[in-house]
Amino acid sequence: MASNPLLSASMWFSVGARRRPQGIYYWVFTPFAVAVGVYVITAATYIIIAPWALTVLFFSGMAALGFLTTGAFEHSVSERPTVVDVILALLSISAGIYFGVKAPEIVERIVLLDELTSWDIFFASLVFFLTIEVTRRSTGLGLTGLVLIFVAYNLWGHNLDGILQHGEIDYAHFIEITVFTTDGIFGLPLRVAATYAFMFVMFGTLLQACKGSEFFFDFAAAISGRQPGGPAKVAVISSGMYGMVSGSPTSDVVTTGSITIPIMKRLGYRGAYAGAIEVAASTGGSIVPPVLGTAAFIMVDFAGVEYRDIAIAAFIPAILYYVSVYSQVHFSSLRLGLGSLEDSQIPKFLTTMKNGGLFFVPLVILSVALLNGYTPTMVGIFGTIAVFAVSLLKAETRVGLVTLINVLSETCYRMVPVAGACAAAGLVIGGITMTGLAGKFAHVVNGITNAQQFSTLALTAAVTIVLGMGMPTPSAYILAAALMTPILTELGIPTLAAHMFVLYYAVMSALTPPVAVAAYAAASIAEDNPLYIALLAVKFAIGAFLIPFAFVYGPELLMAGPVLMILVSAVTAAIGLVVLAAALEAYLFAPLSAWMRIVLAALGLGMIAPNLQATGVSAVILAGLYAAHTIRQKRAAL
Repeated sequence: MASNPLLSASMWFSVGARRRPQGIYYWVFTPFAVAVGVYVITAATYIIIAPWALTVLFFSGMAALGFLTTGAFEHSVSERPTVVDVILALLSISAGIYFGVKAPEIVERIVLLDELTSWDIFFASLVFFLTIEVTRRSTGLGLTGLVLIFVAYNLWGHNLDGILQHGEIDYAHFIEITVFTTDGIFGLPLRVAATYAFMFVMFGTLLQACKGSEFFFDFAAAISGRQPGGPAKVAVISSGMYGMVSGSPTSDVVTTGSITIPIMKRLGYRGAYAGAIEVAASTGGSIVPPVLGTAAFIMVDFAGVEYRDIAIAAFIPAILYYVSVYSQVHFSSLRLGLGSLEDSQIPKFLTTMKNGGLFFVPLVILSVALLNGYTPTMVGIFGTIAVFAVSLLKAETRVGLVTLINVLSETCYRMVPVAGACAAAGLVIGGITMTGLAGKFAHVVNGITNAQQFSTLALTAAVTIVLGMGMPTPSAYILAAALMTPILTELGIPTLAAHMFVLYYAVMSALTPPVAVAAYAAASIAEDNPLYIALLAVKFAIGAFLIPFAFVYGPELLMAGPVLMILVSAVTAAIGLVVLAAALEAYLFAPLSAWMRIVLAALGLGMIAPNLQATGVSAVILAGLYAAHTIRQKRAAL
């Protein structure tokens, strides 16, 4: 059978076959995964350990699990690891043992002054190779290829001419910075994966094991299932709620989409349309507080901003995003005449709250812990404990020792791609530091944009989306933040706004064609063209491409400024997004003509723009149009 050319992009960025151990392999893999998980929890909360040593042991365990649970290629044997997989896992463990034993000596050594032994160089080279391979298997060729380009630039960039040329870096210098310092593989990104990220992934995994995701779906169905386009609105709400705790667009698509997409198709939605709604709703979960996604945890140390402040700043933009998606779903459902869920599929609200309402308690505890200034690591632990406590109150949600063991091992399996991506990103950051590339890149960007703020923001958005093609959100954020946020802050943009801007476009790269990983995940469920799903998803997610510009120029949307201005900015932006949604879907109170769509689109953008004159003029014109519509309706009724 001929291959589908539309799938060629995904083939190049595909990952190795994912395995979950069965039979005898379950009894071998699970204890090891649990041991890794126990180490991570104790090292992050109880044991005092140097950051370099913490990440070395974490990476060793994650890499070993990565080779055991991820095949070398997409069509590799998925039932069991191969001999090569086992050898690579053993090499990962051996590297961890070697560096674990030598950690006190390595932590105290003087970089580039104390000489490395032959064994040091051997095991460091082994770690470098293992990092590249586990990244390739777990995230695909997109990030791996980019890392290799940066490595080549580090080693041979001194042969270039012009501004990109740097001083000669030999292999010994390269491997020392890359492995024996916290400026390379074992740097900030991997340390975040070993602390904050692991705790919140464990929180989401336990919540799913306790049937929390089922409650979120039932809750969404109970409050919106009877409305026009009920199935699509259920998808928006449930995916947003689940994505809020999972932090992974692809995981959210697979989890909630397996329920919502078939229901939407059965009630008249096209496959691509249903898939696009699910992709847009799921992707937005990574920008919803209190959990957000892994990239937000990295932002804590990367930007030097407390996680509490990030979560507070993310609140209004997240609401605006889902107002935009929900409005488009509403207007398109009215235009297409799509109905509600069947009565048999709509649970009663009070029954739903009685059965699972306590699952809101962990979210409240997360929020309270954040507002009280606890570290993200402790916030994740508090949330996990709260989920466990809530689960014990009902027999159908109660978890026992076996479930807890499976949750811990599953958390480790889910962390493998994150660990691989963070280790690879550390490689890139180390290379940027060694070569001074950030300063050189800033010079190039300023030459292109003439140091104009709007042009630089537009270029930052484009660069972030391109970097995010085919790689996890954390990697896209790290690379774009390392290269672009220093340029933005030099232009006077506040640090938090600059990093939030980059975060939004890093998240949206998951649905932006041609390599829209979330859309490819939805395509298998919707049984439709993944590229068309991605294009439709971009339309539904249009708010996420506009909101970052709005909060850079109007910091009130990030909760900065007087309360009245914050409320006015949020309300006007929400109205603007609703009006823009109507223009995109060609329906408001009735089908819209082409010229009216253009007018409403302009007015919607005027309401979103953080400019009092533009907002005021747009509001007056909208009020006039609404008054004229009301008068026409009254005359028609006479």
